[in-house]
Parts: sequence; structure tokens; C-alpha cells
Amino acid sequence: MDENRKSQSPIAWVLGQTGDHGGQYVLSVILAIIGVAFSVAPYFVVVGIVQGLMDGQQDFAFFLGKCLIMAALWMGRVLFHALSTATSHRATFAVLGEIRKRCTEKLARMPLGTVLTQSSGALKNTLVERIDSIETTLAHIVPEFTANLLVPVIIEIYIFTIDWRMGLASLVTVPIGMFSYALMMLGSGDFYQHTITATKALNDTAVEYINGIQVIKVFGKTKSSYDRFVHDAYEAAHSFIDWMRASILPMTFAMVVMPSTMVSVLPIGGLLVKNGSLSPQDFVMVIILSVGLITPFVTLMSYSDDIRTMGTIFGEVRAILDAPEMVRPEEGKAPEKNDLELKDVHFSYHQDADSEVLHGVSMKIPEGSFVALVGPSGSGKSTIARLIASLWDVTGGSISIGGKDIREIPQEAYADKVAFVSQDNYLFNMTVRENIRLGRPSATDAEVEEAAKMSGCHDFIMSLENGYDTMVGSYGGHLSGGERQRISIARAMLKAAPVVILDEATAYTDPENEAVIQRSVSKLTEGKTLIVIAHRLSTIVDADRIYVVKDGQIHEKGTHEELLAHHDLYEKMWNAHMEVKDNG
Repeated sequence: MDENRKSQSPIAWVLGQTGDHGGQYVLSVILAIIGVAFSVAPYFVVVGIVQGLMDGQQDFAFFLGKCLIMAALWMGRVLFHALSTATSHRATFAVLGEIRKRCTEKLARMPLGTVLTQSSGALKNTLVERIDSIETTLAHIVPEFTANLLVPVIIEIYIFTIDWRMGLASLVTVPIGMFSYALMMLGSGDFYQHTITATKALNDTAVEYINGIQVIKVFGKTKSSYDRFVHDAYEAAHSFIDWMRASILPMTFAMVVMPSTMVSVLPIGGLLVKNGSLSPQDFVMVIILSVGLITPFVTLMSYSDDIRTMGTIFGEVRAILDAPEMVRPEEGKAPEKNDLELKDVHFSYHQDADSEVLHGVSMKIPEGSFVALVGPSGSGKSTIARLIASLWDVTGGSISIGGKDIREIPQEAYADKVAFVSQDNYLFNMTVRENIRLGRPSATDAEVEEAAKMSGCHDFIMSLENGYDTMVGSYGGHLSGGERQRISIARAMLKAAPVVILDEATAYTDPENEAVIQRSVSKLTEGKTLIVIAHRLSTIVDADRIYVVKDGQIHEKGTHEELLAHHDLYEKMWNAHMEVKDNG
């Protein structure tokens, strides 16, 4: 991100995102200016009424006409203000919607590791609540900022044309009020940052508390967990209370003093009238015009916190939009062949050599072969699988399919090549049928049900309240872990991708259903490249090649029989697995 973009104000940045909606903002400003003209004009009509009274005018029709003119001007002001804000609201809804869409599209292009390092609660809060919270401010600030700036400027210029001394007199309270306002702003930066930190902590704690409520109840941590929530709620509330307590006196003084133009206009104007250097009519006109002179300035100052909030929110949005992403070409095709090769692959989640988790991993996975990755927990098996699935980019080395580096293949084209089922299975709050159909949106109901049957989940689906039309709930919460896994496998099978990756995908299934799934996987992956990460070694004894991963490196490789003959890590893992299986 270049320095010019960093130094942009939040309003300048967001207006730079308006695209096709810029014309609507221009129109809203024009309508606001017309509204300003209608709001300023009544002051001059009132001056005419006062002058008529001073001249002895007694014609009722004269005063009625003036009042009708003011009523018409006020209606015009209301009409054009409504048109202006309606136009800016439509533009703002569209702009914020497009910004939100760009953020979600950006998340899909970012490495999964970058996304996972961020709090899901914070991301959700930024994309939903916080962007939505500035809609009113942004919709009003463009036209109303213009209006509230133009009104006092026009009035003040006119007062100076009447008498420059009265112009200065009408501004006497401004420096005093601005000084009080400056006192109010002292330390506001630290207070504001504290509110941001405390509010984020509360949001994260709330999401964590809700998502972990089952664990909290099971392990009797209700009080301690709730105490943390209460503490963060208290801190968030008092971050605002403390700020307001420190600001209340100077803020009140500024709000009271600045609009009090009569404090200086009346005595100074009275002296000028007394010595004959200012006519009574001009004095009355200045009094009337000065009454509404400073109020728009006060309104402008009230936007300062809203603008600062906008700056913070759009700073969070820009952090997402400017984050590094996985660079892939826009156009191109994936190779016809599906053999995979990893060459000297290095990987670090944080682009930091000290935190590298894979150290020069190399392997060849022929097209149509069955390859298994095994090893101790935390050895790097899942990381290898996710790199092959292009959920991250390698830090060093390369991964190729059909002899072509996957970074040279468009993301969507490569995604069509790979079906990935992880041990953490996510289901959307849709029906069972629609969750399976995500694997291939064009699939018919019959094809969806056939995939479910071959994945061993048709029977339990039919036992649900509405069968395939049963809503699975948020995160698939209405289903068990094993049921979610089998639906995820059905989804992957329906995709019919030539490369299938199962990352401990049967971790939560019982032995009976695991056997069904294994038979289904064997049948459905005939002629396809199958990569399996399994903690139950008995499920991968028929693999064409088994890679034993330890400490981010390939420790051993070979068939089941070859590895057992080496009397090394794989044999120890096998013996431990068989012992557990026999005891079970």
C-alpha cells in the first residue's frame, strides 16, 4: 500500500470507493446546497418583516405574504433536505454493500492461515455490525457537512457586507469555544483507542463464550467464564464512561459559549447605533442573522467522533482489502494430467523462518494413486494436505500438478481439480440436501441422494425429521460430529474431482460407519488421486505409498510392508495402534 493511500482521510478513501455511485453523491450535495439556500432565505424575510414594523407598516396582507413566503421556503428546505439524504442513503447502502462484498471476496483470495490468525468474532463484527453502523453517518455527512458549512459562511459574509465591525463582533465567542473544544480533545486519542480495544475484547469474549458454552457447562467453568465476560463488559462500558467524565465540562462550556453570539453582538451593536455609525435597521438584521450563525458549526463539531469512528472502521476494512493474497492468474486452464509433485517445500504460517513447520518436503504422487500421510500429532501432515489443496502458498519450493506449478493455475480451475474434506467439517445453516449439493451446484436431487448413499449417510438422513430437507442448524449444530463428517464426505464425492484429499475425515465415525465410508471411498476414487491423512493406520494398509511425517520432514516412505520391515517410527506407530485396537 503506497503512502498516499495510507494518508487518505476516511471520507476521501470511502468516496474513492463509490465507483458508479459517485454521481449520486454529487447529486445529494447539489440538492443539499439548494436546501441551504431555502434555509438561509427566511432570515432575510424576517429582516424584511422587522424593517416593515420599524417603518410603521400596518398592512396585514404585507405580513401574511411574508409569512407565507417563509412557510414556502421552509417546505422547500425540508423537501430538498429529504431528497438529498434519500439520495445519499441509496448511494451509501450500495457503496457499503459493495465494500462488504469486496471484503468477503478478498478473504477467499487470502491464504487460509492469514484468515485463521484473525478472530472470527472480530472479522464478523467488522464485516457486519461495524460497517453497518457507519451507514447513517456516511449518508448524512456528505450532504449535511456541505450544508452546515455553507450556512454560516454565507451568513457571515453577508454580515461583513453590512458592517465589518459587527462581523467581528459575531465571531467573538468562536475562539473561546474552540479553546474549550481543544481542551475537550486533549487525551481523546488515548481514550478512543481504549474504547476500541475494550469493545473488541468484549466482542471476542462474547463469541467465545457463546461458542464454548457446552464446554463451559460440562467442565463447570460457568462462573469463571462468566466472570471474564462480566469483566470485559465492565471495561467496555467504563471506557466510554471515563472518557465522557473527562470531557463533560469543557464540552458543555464549548457548546454553551459558542452559540452565544448575542453576548458580543448586542452591546457592541448598541454602542455603534448610539454613536450613529450603524443604522437600527442594520443592527436588527445583524441580530437576526447572528442567532443562527454558530449552531451549524456546533453541528459540524459533533461529527468529529463519527468521523474518527469511520476512520477506525475503514482502517479495519482497508487492512482486509490490502492484505497479501494468493496470487493466481485470472485466466488459464489446469493441466489434463493429475499427478502431483512437491519439490523441497518449506512453509511457515507467519512468513517467519523461526516458525517454519515444513522443512524441505519432497514427494511424488502419481495420478490415480492412493497415498497416505501419517505421523505424530503436529508433525505437519495437515499442513501438507492444505498446501496441496492450495489453501496456503508455500514459503519455499513448489507444488505442481501435471507438471505445472499450481500458482500458475487460476484458483477456480485448480479448485475444480481438488475435493478436500478436513477433520473440522463445516456445514452451512441450510438443508442437508443443499449442503451436499455445494459439491456440485448443478447436481440433481437423485445425484445428491446417490452420493449420500455411497458415502454411508443416506439412512441417518432419512431418519431425520424432514429427511434431506432438514435444516442442519448453524455450523451443522443439529447433527453429531460423525454425521457432519459423512455429509462433508458426500459433498466431496459429489464434486467428482480427480484429486481427493481426506484429512482425518473419519475421525469421529464409529467403526461400522467407518468401514462403510472406506468402501465408498475406495469405489468412488477409482482412477483418481487419493491423499489420506489417517490416525487409524489400519485404514491405509493398502495405500500405494505411505509417507511418515515427523517434525516437518519426510521421515520414512514406502508401502505398509516395507515400512514395517524398517523397524522404525512407522512400526512403533503400528504396534501402538494395534494395541489400542485389540484393547478396544
